[in-house]
Amino acid sequence: MNVKKTPMRTCVVTKEKLEKKDLIRVVRMPDGEICVDLTGKKNGRGAYLKKDLEVLEKARKNKILDRILEIEVKDKVYDELNELLK
Repeated sequence: MNVKKTPMRTCVVTKEKLEKKDLIRVVRMPDGEICVDLTGKKNGRGAYLKKDLEVLEKARKNKILDRILEIEVKDKVYDELNELLK
């Protein structure tokens, strides 16, 4: 009997290892666009955030996504994440 492994990813803010379903993926597409990846399959450099408003605010305040994705993340991306978490 094979037991299926659950995908684990690390939150870029808290450094916690969590199941992929407990995180939100933010992606820098090859064309430089930043978007929220709800499917987890978009092509590009990704960063995972824990589904928590406090974590989102810490990422925004400390510009963690800017460093990880190597590009400036606009406020509209943070606003979109904020709406998803409410």
